[in-house]
Amino acid sequence: MSNPSPLVRDEIRTIAPYNSGLTLDEVRTRYQIETIAKLGSNENPLGPSPKLRSLFGDIGDLARLYPDPQGHALCSRLADSFGVDKERMILGNGSEDLIGVICRSVVRPGDRVTTLYPSFPLHEDYTILMGGTVERITITSDLTVDMDALVQAVARKPRMVMFSNPMNPVGCWLTPDQLARVIDALDPETLIVVDEAYAEYAAGDDYPSAADLLERTRCNWVVLRTFSKAYGLAGLRIGFGLVSDPGLCNFFNRVRTPFNTNAIAQASAIVALEDLDHLRKSVDQALAERARMTTALELMARQGAGRSNQPLRIAPSKGNFLFVDTGRNSTDVSEDLLKHGVIVKPWKQSGFARFIRVSVGTTKENDQFLNAFKSISEI
Repeated sequence: MSNPSPLVRDEIRTIAPYNSGLTLDEVRTRYQIETIAKLGSNENPLGPSPKLRSLFGDIGDLARLYPDPQGHALCSRLADSFGVDKERMILGNGSEDLIGVICRSVVRPGDRVTTLYPSFPLHEDYTILMGGTVERITITSDLTVDMDALVQAVARKPRMVMFSNPMNPVGCWLTPDQLARVIDALDPETLIVVDEAYAEYAAGDDYPSAADLLERTRCNWVVLRTFSKAYGLAGLRIGFGLVSDPGLCNFFNRVRTPFNTNAIAQASAIVALEDLDHLRKSVDQALAERARMTTALELMARQGAGRSNQPLRIAPSKGNFLFVDTGRNSTDVSEDLLKHGVIVKPWKQSGFARFIRVSVGTTKENDQFLNAFKSISEI
């Protein structure tokens, strides 16, 4: 068989495969463990709204017919919630699909894209695929956003600024004043994309939705959201973007595939949006358990957990996850936890290979993680 490598673009060779983590079946098969705490992908442990059951009595036409390519019903519902025209809403097969759409639309060979680091890898990967260059603004030693460095980078007029708020995987966030500093530094020809996948967990006086601030500007911008996290629809792959201008949104629509979100996902998202009680329950549980897990890990840190000269560190978080400096190689830590039936995400980006990202699960799952982590730290 001939070598296929010469057929592949050089940009693709530089991209590492996405670390999507192990499935429950893979862990059961490899470790012969039945009780597994899946805490690697930031899914909602309560699952979707129970009201979704009403959709699946007869899904005949939802499965048989092509979906609405524009997702009019869902876009109208989303537009109403933001108080904007539905022509400014765009749907994606998860918000990660829209990251790709935006990069294919905007990034040219040689263009510079500024992002926070460590990052959601696809913010960088799709830029590189289009021939762009990535400028990383690394978090500070106290695991918070380096605001001076970020503002200076934005003022240098990159083609695009793209970052998560709250940051994934770290969990730290930009306050209203900090986000306003970034917006003030923007050049009119720079597109800013704020990925708010975890916004539902972050809401409060010290966390702004970028849409509220950007709406009052003349910038070109996109705010991304997802139904995969707080709404519990990760398996259906549905996300959306709010775009600054209908014309810009129209260009993005030309780039995405025509039927990029399926009918079942669109219908499920509408039901999920209506069940505010379930959303509040999901968020409240995540916040309470995140605080409890943080307290338990901080106690371990004071007791010297980590099996190295490096102290255990926990980043401040407004997501449904914690970013933990374990003091040793994260892949080794992850493997040790898997033997206890706990799935976490070992972070592998340069400079952060001692960190794991652990999702906030049910109380039982979180206890399984805490007990396992304490056990492997004492060996």
